[in-house]
Amino acid sequence: MTALPETSSATVGSTSRSFPEGFVWGAATAAFQIEGATSEDGRGPSIWDTLCARPGAILDGSDGTVACDHYHRWESDLDLLADLGLTAYRFSISWPRVLPTGRGEVNAPGLAFYDRLVDGLHERGIEPFVTLYHWDLPQALEDLGGWRNRDTAFRFAEYAALTQHRLGDRVTHWTTLNEPWCSAFLGHASGEHAPGMTDPVAAVRASHHLLLGHGLAAQALHGGRRPAQVGVTINLYDVVPASDARADVDATRRLDGMQNRWYLDPLFTGAYPADVVADLAPVTDMAFVEDGDLEIISTKLDHLGINYYSSFAARGLATPAPVPEGGRPTPWVGLEDVELADRGLPQTHMGWDVDPDGLRKTLVRVARDYDVPPIFITENGAAYVDEVVDGVVDDPERVAYVDAHLRAILDASDEGVDVRGYFVWSLLDNFEWAWGYTRRFGVVRVDYDTQLRTPKSSSRAYAAIARDNGWL
Repeated sequence: MTALPETSSATVGSTSRSFPEGFVWGAATAAFQIEGATSEDGRGPSIWDTLCARPGAILDGSDGTVACDHYHRWESDLDLLADLGLTAYRFSISWPRVLPTGRGEVNAPGLAFYDRLVDGLHERGIEPFVTLYHWDLPQALEDLGGWRNRDTAFRFAEYAALTQHRLGDRVTHWTTLNEPWCSAFLGHASGEHAPGMTDPVAAVRASHHLLLGHGLAAQALHGGRRPAQVGVTINLYDVVPASDARADVDATRRLDGMQNRWYLDPLFTGAYPADVVADLAPVTDMAFVEDGDLEIISTKLDHLGINYYSSFAARGLATPAPVPEGGRPTPWVGLEDVELADRGLPQTHMGWDVDPDGLRKTLVRVARDYDVPPIFITENGAAYVDEVVDGVVDDPERVAYVDAHLRAILDASDEGVDVRGYFVWSLLDNFEWAWGYTRRFGVVRVDYDTQLRTPKSSSRAYAAIARDNGWL
């Protein structure tokens, strides 16, 4: 096992502050991004296997065939978590590994892998937080219409129930979906993510069926024989106008509507936001929403997962911006005349603004505007260009990023927001979807040629905060 690095040279805040007793400290990963073994032990193909085979779909032409080889190296990866002193691990289950065609007979070797993983976590004193869907829909279901097909929501609920039946004696914390906005709009509107479509009507339809699948799965989990704490994870952004111009203010309303309220409102008020429905009227009439759907979608939850990486400044354009040659349509359906403004903020390797106070504002807004259950920050982290120097990876920018966002969570807590835990994204460098292996989010570096794991300075800094439950 590679020793943890010494504390990074990054300068971070020194004020003594503490998180509430029992605060959950964890790291997060996703099955397709780390597991590899895509054709082993009966796993079926997923929509991401299919997209990776499409020329030009992935920046570096890579795929998830090997990824971080976690399927074979899971024990040593769990040892890394234990060495960091973390108390929780958020991971996703691969639907096509458990049900190769998305339904029907269970693939016993695939489900047994997660049996071993859960047992290994408990042996190390680490609580499993399971995500049932992190974007890897079985290709067999996509062939039947995927999330555009209402039936997929019911197949998802069946998958949730059978997984809980097997693991529910050792897993209490369940998340139904991870970032359904990405599945719907990056997958069906801009085409950046699987299944790689550019059909705005399909995107809105898929967004509804994803939420319906969430509600049905939440009901199935709550109705199981074992106690279950059930939540969903959505990616939220603080959205501000680029100026006080009327066009920018309205652009902010519309962007916030499609990115944030399109999920928050049905989950916690049982209705889609009326202004966004009106905005979408030229695109779709929402006829796919059936009686009773929103009651199912707004099934009471035990926790809300929030993934936060950045914030947006919206600018309204006089005319829609043309799609550049070789570019992609906007993922925000109907917002072709809205662009993101450059505010001159520091940016990560993804080109995302670093805005810790945006996290505080997001948390305060959600707690103020909605009757939400306790919140977990289920993903937060940053990609930077890391270098190995004499076997050491010093990543002061990531150290500062995590430190600042954790302090923003405490600031929100001081304003009354009930945040129960934090999961850094990610434990490992991994397959970063359409970016392939060109972006590194891990607090542990992975050499993709040798699979050597090297904990970065950020791992040591994060471990120290977790150990002290704050800053002494």
